[in-house]
Amino acid sequence: MRDPVGALVPGTSVHIEGAPDGPLSGLTFVAKDLFDVAGHPTGGGNPDWPGNQEPAKKHAWAVQTLLDGGATLVGKTITDEVSLGILGENVFQGTPINSAAPDRVPGGSSAGSAAAVAAGMCDIALGTDTGGSVRVPASFCGLYGIRPTHGRLDLSGMMAQAPSSDTTGWFARDGATFARASAVMLGEEIPSELPDRLIVAVDAFGFAEGRLRAALRPMIERLGELVDTIDEDLMAPPGLSTWARAQRTLQPYEGWLTFKDWLNEANPAMAYSVARGLAAAAAIPAADRDWADMMRQEARARLDYLLPPNTVLCLPTTPFPAPPKGLPISRTDPLRMQIACLCSHGGLTGVPQVSIPGATLDGLPVGLSIIGRWGMDAQLAALAKAMEKTA
Repeated sequence: MRDPVGALVPGTSVHIEGAPDGPLSGLTFVAKDLFDVAGHPTGGGNPDWPGNQEPAKKHAWAVQTLLDGGATLVGKTITDEVSLGILGENVFQGTPINSAAPDRVPGGSSAGSAAAVAAGMCDIALGTDTGGSVRVPASFCGLYGIRPTHGRLDLSGMMAQAPSSDTTGWFARDGATFARASAVMLGEEIPSELPDRLIVAVDAFGFAEGRLRAALRPMIERLGELVDTIDEDLMAPPGLSTWARAQRTLQPYEGWLTFKDWLNEANPAMAYSVARGLAAAAAIPAADRDWADMMRQEARARLDYLLPPNTVLCLPTTPFPAPPKGLPISRTDPLRMQIACLCSHGGLTGVPQVSIPGATLDGLPVGLSIIGRWGMDAQLAALAKAMEKTA
């Protein structure tokens, strides 16, 4: 397959036909290089990752599910190094081109998957989302992207980072394809009945750039046309930054536990920003982790209260469009922290979230997100598809 945007793992060639009569027959997909594909190594975006040493013996559950659904696998895609990134820049394999903004980052860590769909190289792409790794590239590249309810999908054959937050997610360019893929991955029909109540997260919109709020307003109005009731409320009364601090405590420490034996045994080559993050995570004290775990319980209780059945909450997926490529760490660090303030609720609470394209700021895509209570994934996909019809 041609790769005009550098989305595929260098030196790989993958083509596996899907089932001939499945609901996704005729569609193609790619898989982030955290998913096992039988006969191919799982590189994890790092040359020293153990998955490079021998081919995987069987497909990851997510890969097998799409193949059984009829989609054909046509490539493995670049990820931020061992999934520890949010901008999509990999020092070993390069930065995939964001077709919607070629001088900007694609977003990570599912960078190659988002770039491949945005470039029309495939119809669907598998990614992972721990702290925003599907939602952020969906926003930056102008795609539909989902972070499903945590724990809903089988993660076998998917490389772990922080298990209490890890999820499998997927991308598509249009609402109809996104709904078809979602039905197969979720194992249920996408309903015709839509949620009937919308809550606008005023704290989240207040956190985003002012012009971005204005750019997303027409999408909020379209959402309002599809529901019966619109309200405004705070998503995170303690503060979005407080929720982000809790997630930035829990997720990095779990990542340290996941990777510490590999670090000890292999002393791998690693980008400074990734190594720095792991070293800092190792030093997070137990008292901070205990506080963060309590905040996670509070956050889950808040969203359980705020999101009864048939209610969705909307917020900007990211606080700004895709930043330029190649920025120094002194400039990317504050950007990462801002992104975390709008994404940390995913790993912290486990609720499902769909990022919907349809707005731009200075010609750059920005996504509007809808979230629901645990298990509302299919209703969110239905609402995302309906949004496209009203555009």
